[in-house]
Order: sequence, then structure tokens, then C-alpha cells
Amino acid sequence: MGRDTIWVADKLREECGLFGIYDHRDAAELTYYGLYALQHRGQESAGIAATDGKAMVSHKDMGLVSEVFDPETVKELRGHIALGHVRYSTTGSSKLTNAQPLTLRYHRGSLALAHNGNLVNAGPVRTELEATGSIFQTTTDSEVVAHLIARAGDVGIEEAIERALDEVRGGYAFAFLTQDKLIGVRDPYGIRPLCIGRIDGSYILSSETCAFDAVGAKALREVEPGEMVIIDGDGLRSRRMTPKGDRSAFCSFEYIYFARPDSNFRGLNVHAARKEMGRVLAREHPVEADIVTGVPDSSISAAVGFAEEAGIPYEMGLVKNRYIGRTFIQPSQATRDFSVQVKLNALAKLIEGQRVVLIDDSIVRGTTSKRIVRLLREAGAREVHVRISSPPYKCPCYFGIDTSTHGDLVAAHRGVDEIRDYIEADSLQYLSVKGLTTALGFSPDTLCLACFTEDYPMPVMDDTDKHVLERI
Repeated sequence: MGRDTIWVADKLREECGLFGIYDHRDAAELTYYGLYALQHRGQESAGIAATDGKAMVSHKDMGLVSEVFDPETVKELRGHIALGHVRYSTTGSSKLTNAQPLTLRYHRGSLALAHNGNLVNAGPVRTELEATGSIFQTTTDSEVVAHLIARAGDVGIEEAIERALDEVRGGYAFAFLTQDKLIGVRDPYGIRPLCIGRIDGSYILSSETCAFDAVGAKALREVEPGEMVIIDGDGLRSRRMTPKGDRSAFCSFEYIYFARPDSNFRGLNVHAARKEMGRVLAREHPVEADIVTGVPDSSISAAVGFAEEAGIPYEMGLVKNRYIGRTFIQPSQATRDFSVQVKLNALAKLIEGQRVVLIDDSIVRGTTSKRIVRLLREAGAREVHVRISSPPYKCPCYFGIDTSTHGDLVAAHRGVDEIRDYIEADSLQYLSVKGLTTALGFSPDTLCLACFTEDYPMPVMDDTDKHVLERI
């Protein structure tokens, strides 16, 4: 993805969502519905690969799940095992060759792989592979793993995957499809999510539990950090692929923003977590106001929690147009400005003359926050007090979120008062790191909080460049 198209209305983007199912007569159809439930995780491309145990077929294209697939296309994906993917690029451009699942044939047969996350050493590993003869077709870090698997020698697929992932570092969840297996793997720190479910005796892998609900499946558990799960004719078995990291480091932004409110991670519901963040935020930074409103959709839960704790009425002060389309792919600032205006509308009858508390989940560059504050003032708000249900986002993420450098992040070079002035709010306050961990009920050393604290769970270089594969 080009640097001028990384940002989407000043919001962070996850890389993708995975959904795979083993041994179901409607494998491709269920995968299609599973991807629908995961659409929020990636909106640039979608794909499904399926196998009947003999031949592997796939279909992928640019666009939303509803744009890429129709009933006839899904019907042609015959097989009892399927693997699907929705993508938002953080490494590799937004183009069809980078859409997943990646499919290939090598000396042991057909293989499809889907990836969520980011490999921090993909550049040097790819350079080494190319120097010894590998030819790459994409600019994604995922293909690095495909080449490493193909070069693993005359070993079984499980051993080949383990050897390949021993060569890479980063935050990742991988799902692999062979002619007779579905395999899921999670990085040693458990940064990126991967869950296991079951329906009609068939096992499912998914990035979020909300996709299980969408297809009528039951959530069983999460793939553990550093674990490989192999699903085949013998059922589900587990293999300790790599030693666990010296601590777990689940991405805190899954709770703050990325995941759907009806998903659950580590026994905690996302909506409940966000609501508690709002409650703690209200205790940390009270304000005299008339109404509380949230930026739809991810901030609504926190706004309700804030309102309940503060004893201030919650109102739907902003309405989102859900059918605006994917205008984020347009690179011009004018288009971004227009898309925010069309996506959000302020309810003037509720806001006029009111002191408004505006709840949002994060501030990245601040440009959208400024436009929303102005939108509320134009609707007649007397005061606009901004409260953010996460700490200041001031450090780049190298593990699967589309931030690149400190310079892109307003909190990296401006204090809270400076950001308040920039977004033109009457006041601005953030949830503290302690407040976040208190709301979640987890010890800080079990979460990745690096975007707030710069305490990365594994070594990263200051000059780590997620766009390096574009230039190799």
C-alpha cells in the first residue's frame, strides 16, 4: 500500500480476518458467511480456497465479501475443507496479487495459506531467499512463509510449517489448508487472535468468535500462544510449535477498537470491556456536561459506560451512514474530508445548546477528531469535551496495525493540551494505561501495550519498515 493511502479517516486498520472449516458439506458456504461476520477486519479483498481431498480450487478478488462472491461462485468452490480471508494491507500493496488465501503447488502437493499480522523480519528473510533462487509473485510478508515451507525439505507439512515459522518474528495468526488438513498457528506471544469453534461435528478456525455465532457454531477455546492445532481425519490435536514468549502480549486494541462487540477473547466480552473502559474513564476524568455521545460504531459501548458512571444522559448525537462505500481507497485529502462529512451526521435537535461529552476510542492523527468537533459545534453544541477510551497512541505498531512512523501519530510529538487545541475541543483527556488494564482486568504483562508505552514484546528496530517489500 502506498504511504498516501495508509490512513482511513484517521482510524487504525487491522490487517485481516481468517475463517477455516474442516469436514463440512457446506464448507465454502459457511466460510462465506464467516467472512461476512469478519468484514470489519479487512475491506480491500476477499478470498476462499476449498478442497475435496483431491483438487484445490480458489476464488479471490478486490472488494467486499458481497462484491467478490455470488451464489454461483461459492457453489463452484467444491470441497469439505475451506479457508477464507478478508484483507486490509499493512505489508504489501492493495492489489489482486496480494489477495489471500495465497495458493501454491510444491513438491508435496497443494497448499493455501491465510495470514493475520505482520512479520518484522520479512525484508531480510526475503532478500536471502531471493539470493538463493526464490521468485516472489507478491509483495506480502505472507509469501515469505510460503517459500520457507516449500524449502523445508522432505518432511511433513506440520514440520515444514514449524521450520518456516522458526525463521520469522512478529505478531501472527496463520491458517493453512492442504488437501486433507486444516492447520492453525499463533505467534509465541499470542499477539494476534485465533479461535477454535465447532459445528455439526466440524471444527472451525476464526479470528473472532462473532463468526461462530454467524454460522451457528459453538466457541471452544483460543489457539494458545506458540501452539499449532492440526485438524484432520483424526480430529483436532495440538502441537507445541515454539516455546511461549517470556510473556503473553495479546493486542489491547482488539478490545479497544478492532473486534466486533459481540466477540469474546480470553473470557472477556468486547462490549463489556469497552463499557468498563468508559466507566473508568469517567472516574479518571469527570466533566460537567449535559449529554454524552459516542463516535459510531466502536465508541458507543464506552460512551454508554461513561454516561452511566457519570450520571449524564447518553444520546445518539452522531449518526453513521453505513452505505458510504469504500471511499478510503481514494488518496486525496479532499476525498477524505468529504467521506467524513458524508459518513457522520450530527443530530442538531439533540445537540443545540448542550455541553457535549464526545467519546472516541483513539486519536491517531487528529484530523478526523477536529472535523467531528467542528461538526458538533456547527450543530449548536455550546461546549465539546473529548474523552478518549484508550491512552495516547504515540508509538508505531509493527505487529499487524497500519501505523508506520512516529511522525504519523499526533500524540508522539504533541502533548494533551496541544492536541486539545489542535482538535479545537474545550477539554481533552485520555484513559490512563493503568485505567485500561484495570478495565480489562488483566495484568499489564499479559497485553501488548506498546503503542502506548513503547514496551514492545520483542525487539524491533527503530527503522523497521513495513513497506520494505515494495522496494526489494
